[in-house]
Amino acid sequence: MGATKRFFAVTAMTLMALFATTTASAVHRYTRHRGHFRHIKWNPVLRGSHESMLRQNEEIDRLQLPRINNQVQLEELVRNQELVPIHDSTALRVSPAIQSDKRYCRPWTNYFLQDMSEAYYHEFHVPLQVNSAVRTLDQQQKLRRHNRNAAPEIGDIASSHLAGITVDLAKRGLTRTQHKWMEDYLKDLRDRGLVEAAEERRQACFHVMVSDRYTEYRETRQVADKLVGE
Repeated sequence: MGATKRFFAVTAMTLMALFATTTASAVHRYTRHRGHFRHIKWNPVLRGSHESMLRQNEEIDRLQLPRINNQVQLEELVRNQELVPIHDSTALRVSPAIQSDKRYCRPWTNYFLQDMSEAYYHEFHVPLQVNSAVRTLDQQQKLRRHNRNAAPEIGDIASSHLAGITVDLAKRGLTRTQHKWMEDYLKDLRDRGLVEAAEERRQACFHVMVSDRYTEYRETRQVADKLVGE
């Protein structure tokens, strides 16, 4: 009788072990295939960081730019042409979600948008989209109420959107080739010290702060292109 009980006990344990192994295998396959986009490791080429946010604010301080507190201050900067409008074009689309009075940025940031969008359009024959541009401190405060991942409105790592030197570029719907092109384009400018760029994880965009050094880089490149053309 004891031998019979031991036989059934061993058999039951064997079946349970087999079931557990099969289940684990099934879960592994589900994670690897059906759950691929949910569980894949986040490892972007353009990774945001605390240090990058510090550098963005250091650039704002170097340029002695104000963090725009409210709509009145923003309108004054527009009147003085310290902020310039971002226009729709064949190569560049401004998201309808951006309020008409927030479709502005610094002149050198606008140069960057023009150049990158034209290069992108030349490559893929579709426009690049801007999802966000200048913001006021008031606007950033409201944004943080429903988006805890948004940068603070004050301090050493405050949002660089407040100075008008930063834009967010849409990445939703990009093909793998388009995504890689944007990564490479922004990484090259980052390595030259002309932008601070980060691919956002929870928002479908690339965050790009543009240094005023971009103007000199652009002019030098235009001269070089002209000489090559001659």
